[in-house]
Amino acid sequence: MEKILITGAGGFIGGHLVKELLNRGYYIRAVDIKQKEDWFQTFEASENFTLDMSDKNNCFKMVEGVDHVINMACNMGGMGFIENNKALCMLSVLVNTHLLMACKEFNIKKYFFSSSACAYNKDLQNDATIQGLKESDAYPANPEDGYGWEKLFSERMCRHFLEDYGLDVKVARYHNIYGPNGTYDGGREKAPAALCRKIINSIIKNEDLIDVWGDGEQTRSFLYIDDCVEATLKLFDSNFHGPINIGSEEKVSINDMIDKIENISSKKVKKNYQLDKPKGVRGRNSDNTLIRKQLNWEPKFTLYQGLEKTYNWIYSEIRKKHNQ
Repeated sequence: MEKILITGAGGFIGGHLVKELLNRGYYIRAVDIKQKEDWFQTFEASENFTLDMSDKNNCFKMVEGVDHVINMACNMGGMGFIENNKALCMLSVLVNTHLLMACKEFNIKKYFFSSSACAYNKDLQNDATIQGLKESDAYPANPEDGYGWEKLFSERMCRHFLEDYGLDVKVARYHNIYGPNGTYDGGREKAPAALCRKIINSIIKNEDLIDVWGDGEQTRSFLYIDDCVEATLKLFDSNFHGPINIGSEEKVSINDMIDKIENISSKKVKKNYQLDKPKGVRGRNSDNTLIRKQLNWEPKFTLYQGLEKTYNWIYSEIRKKHNQ
């Protein structure tokens, strides 16, 4: 039985990966900085640890005795968190650095690093009508300040550990992953979860007005978590190293997404546009040409289908809290 270390296992994507890999018969060592009661998903079948993986000693301790490493650990969240915590986001480079050192020390077979579309050059993302970003569009470098620079720098470290030491690295650039069993409040949530929460709360409170950051015309693409897990493991099992986009090409404006959630919830809302709030780049979308060619992969879920599942999960979670 092959052993896989998953860092950030108490997080959103990490928890879903632990679940899928356990189902596939792998031995999983799961670690997260959060206390176990704060993990989004926990599984008795995995070996679970609470440790700070920016610490070199913890990385060496966790990597020893496993075959592969999947690094999902970093300080991240929605645009509000990223724009207001640049130094904290940059410190995540320590996790990747120390894990790469440990992988070299213990001759790990494969190392996966979770990068982000925030690594792309911001100058290419000033127009809401943007076409998809190709992997080559990360250079010349001008990524999102803080979080994006950490991801791009860590990508380079992965590349050089491949070149210099032969470590089989896999690098994915995630484009706005969303779905159940993730953050939907507290400041680190992303747009789909935040908007679902706001509309659900408007129903519960019998209100009609929700706050929307920006003018609602900024565009993004969003990938449902099940598609993300499938693409991640396809990359992990492949001979391709990346970086490679893992995202959807279904670009929508924030206003378009609100329309979809209104249909799902059967609730029409008025929008209070907050132009002083963090908005990020004007437009971003994934170009999936490379992943289609290398991995023969396409998303299965439309945005509407994914939002429906996400909305229903958040609704049930909020109802539980109100009934406590």
